[in-house]
Amino acid sequence: MDTFDPNDFSSLRRRILQGLSAMPLAGLPAWALAQQFPTAKVNTTKLAVTDAEVTVGQLHSATGTMAISETGSIQAEQLAIDQINAMGGVLGRKIKVIKEDGASDWPTFAEKSKKLLVNDRVAAVFGCWTSASRKAVLPIFEKENGMLYYPTFYEGLEQSKNVIYTGQEATQQIIWGLDWAAKEKKAKTFFLIGSDYIWPRTSNKIARKHIENFQKNKVVGEEYYPLGHTNFNSLINKIKVAKPDCIYAIIVGGSNVAFYKQLKAAGITADKQFLLTISVTEDEVLGIGGENINGFYAAMKYFQSLDNPNNKKFVEAFKAKYGPKSVIGDVTQAAYLGPWLWKMAVEKAGSFDVDKVAAASPDIEFKEAPEGYVKIHKNHHLWSKTRVGLAQTDGQFKVVAESPNLIEPNPFPKGYQ
Repeated sequence: MDTFDPNDFSSLRRRILQGLSAMPLAGLPAWALAQQFPTAKVNTTKLAVTDAEVTVGQLHSATGTMAISETGSIQAEQLAIDQINAMGGVLGRKIKVIKEDGASDWPTFAEKSKKLLVNDRVAAVFGCWTSASRKAVLPIFEKENGMLYYPTFYEGLEQSKNVIYTGQEATQQIIWGLDWAAKEKKAKTFFLIGSDYIWPRTSNKIARKHIENFQKNKVVGEEYYPLGHTNFNSLINKIKVAKPDCIYAIIVGGSNVAFYKQLKAAGITADKQFLLTISVTEDEVLGIGGENINGFYAAMKYFQSLDNPNNKKFVEAFKAKYGPKSVIGDVTQAAYLGPWLWKMAVEKAGSFDVDKVAAASPDIEFKEAPEGYVKIHKNHHLWSKTRVGLAQTDGQFKVVAESPNLIEPNPFPKGYQ
């Protein structure tokens, strides 16, 4: 019997690796990728990367008033990570996740982000929902040179090397939606409502400028309420007096449950009043109840009901993991994009180093995105379409309008600041 010479195996492995070196990364087995990209080369900044694993962070509100909105993001990011791991991971390394709870509290978000970046040395963080939480962590990501994938539609007026914004900014969501409202619903008077923090206030500032300066229409009311607020009776009375053509609502989190139930109780229903929201997705409707929002409209880039092959696969996988009653909203889908876009940037860069990942990110295309197709702009936002959905009693939205083309992200629009 021949004896086994371990040198023969090493030689064979070397020859296999040399033969595989010309193959695309997606075609390489995990062990070959890990050997082709040794840790010393792909991790020069002491991140939590080993020969077998790369550690990332998740930072969302699992508790508090924002949990109603952020739970879906936690789930979607985990689904993407599980799928990536099942394919062999990133550069041959399985993704390990450290989960932190921002608890709907901005100082807690800042504290937890510092822990993830400084103590845990994570290679990337998928997280935040509100602009307040993002603003709280941004200085830490820039100081410690971390990479954040932020999934929420937001007000714009920001750009950072250390953030990839996978949701829409204002020019994509607000302006296109308001133009649809004026053209298709003949809306000329608007009542602006928001939760009392940076995103609703800045978004409504942009909305007001667009309504008054560009559409030459009129804002007849503007009101704000604290996060978690539940008594909207005085607001409803103001709306009844103002009689706007359009209620433009940017209330976030659990407050939406009280707001829409009280609207219906006061007789303000879709057969009498046009309402357009940019903050209620299928996730919030779970708490609101479809019967309480039926007939109102939302402007988003994604709805669970989108009819395309990518989305059908995504919805099927999401429900298989989280149950048939689970729902997917705009931010949930945008959160799902984060791990995939990070994987593609790492593999394009051939490195986990944040500077190299940031430099590799512009022009990355994700053709399998559930929303259809996205591409990273040089300003770290995504080219994407905008859609208007009509709320149904079953908690879903029927898509009634769609931008004909991808809308270029423009976080610093002239005339709106």
